[in-house]
Amino acid sequence: MRRAIYPGSFDPITNGHLDVAERALRLFDEVVIAVALNEAKHPLFDMEERVALVKASIPALQGHERLRISSFDRLLVDYAREQEAVAIIRGLRAVSDFEFEFQLALMNRKLNSEIETIFLMPKDNYTYLSSRIIKEIARLGGSIEGFVPESVRLALARKFGS
Repeated sequence: MRRAIYPGSFDPITNGHLDVAERALRLFDEVVIAVALNEAKHPLFDMEERVALVKASIPALQGHERLRISSFDRLLVDYAREQEAVAIIRGLRAVSDFEFEFQLALMNRKLNSEIETIFLMPKDNYTYLSSRIIKEIARLGGSIEGFVPESVRLALARKFGS
């Protein structure tokens, strides 16, 4: 079985993330969406909430039965090895993402040369999406419909009291 890890903070998951996950399913037998513990990012949603939002978001995806949701709080390459993954999936929205993602991929390769990093781009209409921008729009009372799954829209409305 060819398994890939799609890591991220997913705070919250967006339609762009889901598009990348669906693209990854075309390449791998199983994809693990791995919600990362990264307190440096000061997440709006705690780990349990983020995992629950990812779980609520995937049923509509083509091939969702081959998606697994997990969380991790250790070095990504160690987690990938534990999961017997052959690849790490990273989404690229714009050229500005590339430099940082490239550095991460090279470091991961240095730490474990057996795990490849695969960069996937979302559909054009999702390239401008980021969790940070979605949270800001929601916080200011703007519409995020069409940018995130309905469960995420409702969770953000509850967080921001709108």
